[in-house]
Amino acid sequence: MAGELTEDLEKKREKAYNEAMKHRKRRDTLNEEAKKWANRRDELNKKARALAKEGNLHKERRDQFNEKVKETKVLRDKWNKKYREIEKEIARKKREQMPKNGVPLGKLKAQLKALEFKQMTQVLTKEKEMEIIELLAKLQKQIKDIEERLEESEEIKRLKKKAEEIREKAEEYHQLVSKYADEAQEEHEKMVELFEQADKLREEADDAQEKFIEAKLKSDEEHREFLEAMKKVGDFDKVLAGLRHKKSRRREEGEKESKERAKEIYERFKKGEKLSTEDLMLLQKSGFL
Repeated sequence: MAGELTEDLEKKREKAYNEAMKHRKRRDTLNEEAKKWANRRDELNKKARALAKEGNLHKERRDQFNEKVKETKVLRDKWNKKYREIEKEIARKKREQMPKNGVPLGKLKAQLKALEFKQMTQVLTKEKEMEIIELLAKLQKQIKDIEERLEESEEIKRLKKKAEEIREKAEEYHQLVSKYADEAQEEHEKMVELFEQADKLREEADDAQEKFIEAKLKSDEEHREFLEAMKKVGDFDKVLAGLRHKKSRRREEGEKESKERAKEIYERFKKGEKLSTEDLMLLQKSGFL
């Protein structure tokens, strides 16, 4: 009966041990998987940080170019203002040099423009058409004569030269504004592209993190199952050790009892009493014969 119990317990222990080894193997496999996803996550985050860092460099350069745009616009507007002011001065000087009793140049140009519009938009008789053509020619000659006379003025020539220099300066700053704006836009586009790439890598890193957590939770569960199975193995070992100890103690007690009985038989043998075959075999087994 005791032997059957021991055999049954040993089978159950072996089953629990095999179960524990299965859980340990699955735990170790899942730990490796978790490690793989953790490495993947860290690698992706590292690349994302590098891209974001590079993107920030382009952001800084973009901001620097935008600042240059802002500063250069101020200078461009300053020279444009100077140009408008000198144009007003030239116009004023021209008015001053116009004949006192003559028709102002601006009015003559307005009349010329009105006649040209009338000629293009109205249906005219041949006589009216010729009349307008003659009047246009007259106005054009008047305007040309006045402008040529004004152009001969040294003061106006000087102002026009200065105006051209100012206009060139304003145009120079305008070109710089366009150049800095283009460079700022280029840096902005590079920044956006890098930030988008970094965001994509972060999303992949988040997916890897989820897979890492999933594998880690499964690994922890397998480890818990492994510990429970090993606890059962330990419990079976304790019971089996107890049974072996009990069996050993019984064997020792049996041997002691046999020796004491053999001693009694030996005393009877010395007294000359008749012994049975069983008695003689016990004496031989116990070393008395």
